[in-house]
Amino acid sequence: MDSAQGSPLDRITFACGTRDRADHLRGDEAALAALQAAPEARVLPLWRGQPLIDDTGADPALGWLPASDPVLDAAAAPPIFLGLEGGAGRFALDLSAWRPPEGMETPPPRNMFTPSSQRHPDLPEGLAFHELRGVMGRLPEQDAADAATARAMMEWHRSHRHCARCGAASEADQAGWRRSCPACGAQHFPRTDPVVIQLITRGDKVLLGRQPSWPRGFWSLLAGFVEPGETLEAAVRRETMEEAGVPVGRVSYLACQPWPFPNSLMFAMAGEALDDRIVIDPKELEDAKWVSRLELLDALDGNNPDLTPGRHGAIAHAVLTAWAEGAIGGA
Repeated sequence: MDSAQGSPLDRITFACGTRDRADHLRGDEAALAALQAAPEARVLPLWRGQPLIDDTGADPALGWLPASDPVLDAAAAPPIFLGLEGGAGRFALDLSAWRPPEGMETPPPRNMFTPSSQRHPDLPEGLAFHELRGVMGRLPEQDAADAATARAMMEWHRSHRHCARCGAASEADQAGWRRSCPACGAQHFPRTDPVVIQLITRGDKVLLGRQPSWPRGFWSLLAGFVEPGETLEAAVRRETMEEAGVPVGRVSYLACQPWPFPNSLMFAMAGEALDDRIVIDPKELEDAKWVSRLELLDALDGNNPDLTPGRHGAIAHAVLTAWAEGAIGGA
C-alpha cells in the first residue's frame, strides 16, 4: 500500500482532536466543582443529541456557553467533563429535558440525510441546536472531536440507565465517565462498537453499495459491525461476502474514525477482491457495483448526479477521495 501521508486520511472528521481529557480529575469532585465555577469554564449543551452550533461566522463552530448561563438550568443530569483547554474546564450538558415553546419546535429529521435545527428563544440569534451530521464536515477539528465525544457519551447514558447485572437504576459518577449501581455495586463504562468499512478494489475499480433508504445517487463503501471473536480482517471478508458475494483476499488497515451515531469506531480497511462477480443480499443492499477511478474522480468533482460517493465528513468519503487521487493504493 502506498503511503497515506498528505492524503485526506490525515484530517478525518472527529479524529483530529487534541483535547487534554484530564482523566485524573474525573474522581476529584472538589477540583471539578472549582473548574465548573470558574468564569472561564465553558459548557457545550446538546438537545436530543444535537449540539449547539454558532453559525454567525463563515463556518459553523460549537456554541460554548459560560457555565453560569441560565439556559443550562433546564438540564436534568450533571455535566460530563470533557477535559481542559488552557487550564479551563470544558463540559458537555444534556438539555433534552428542555421543551421548546408551543409552535417553536421543529420536526425531528426524517432520516440521517435530513438537516435539522432547533432555536432556543433565550439564546442569541445565530445559535441553534443542529443535527451533527449536517455540519460535521465544516466544524473546526477540535470542535468536531468534542461534539463527537459529547454526543456519544450522552447516547450511552440515555441507553444505559439501568444496571446490566441486576436491572436496578444506575447512577452517573466519575464526571459522567462511569455508571455505578447502588443496588449491587456493579460499575459500567462507556461502550464503543467496532465497525469495519472497506475499500474493496480489483485493479482500477472500487466496490460501492447503496441502501434503499439513501437519497438517489448516493453510494458508499460496504461496512458492518465486528462480531465477538472476530478480527478486523475476518470481518471485512465476511461482510463483503455476505452483502455483495465478493470473496476478499489480502486485507490491510487504513485509518479509523470515531462515529457518534450512536457510539462506534469505524476502522477503514483495504481489501483485495478475488473476483468481480457481484451477488447482492437484498436484505443488506439495494444494489452494488464496481466504479472505476476515473468515474470516481468525476463524481468527486460533482459531475455525476447519479454517483455521490459518501457523505462529506464521513471516513468513507475520505478513503474514496484518497484512493481516487492516488494517495493510497489497494490492499
